[in-house]
Amino acid sequence: MNTPLLQGRGIVRSYGSTPALRGVTLDVAEGEIVAVTGPSGCGKSTLLHCLAGILRPDAGEVLYRDQRVDLLSESARAVLRRTEFGVLFQFGQLVPELTAGENVALPLLLAGTGRRAARTAALTWLDRLGVAELVDTVPGAMSGGQQQRCAMARAMVTEPRVLFADEPTGALDSLAGEQVLTQLVRLAREQRTTVVLVTHEARVAGYADREITLRDGEIDPAGLGRAVTLVAGS
Repeated sequence: MNTPLLQGRGIVRSYGSTPALRGVTLDVAEGEIVAVTGPSGCGKSTLLHCLAGILRPDAGEVLYRDQRVDLLSESARAVLRRTEFGVLFQFGQLVPELTAGENVALPLLLAGTGRRAARTAALTWLDRLGVAELVDTVPGAMSGGQQQRCAMARAMVTEPRVLFADEPTGALDSLAGEQVLTQLVRLAREQRTTVVLVTHEARVAGYADREITLRDGEIDPAGLGRAVTLVAGS
């Protein structure tokens, strides 16, 4: 059996005296789309942030391609997120002063790509997501769905091996959410990008290959590895 691309081993994380994760273990295969579900406050986002190297666990291990992510320095983890990982947040978190094109080009510029090449790649990804006309538009002049598509283009412009999506449709209406999810799954399949998708909505989890349910910081055995039925259009 091939070694999973991404692994969590006994991940523990607390905020002060409040436990968020109580020894979570999971494997994610290359090219797999995994939905992490559960009620608000169960530790979903904390798990995603530990797996993505945004947070360090208090105990346990996070491995990417057999490398201990949790042992890397903060700067090394930042480099990993600019190259191998992509992160898509609930509210997009676009830089408000920058245009869509500048926002999408930013990860490439930070990695040392030339300005012209970064701009070309940004336009290509905006076009793939159907928002090329927004290349010179600032986030404040976009709808929520448009902002999230631009944020997805920024997360994918480096062609990451793993995309971490934290409630990517939580701030969108149902129609815009369906459009964003359909495009996310399509791009992941085309690029063979592994996706860890955090959501509390069953319809969003329906876009994944497999669902893992958290309850009170632990994996619910009843929901561990449950295959999900792909929704129409995914």
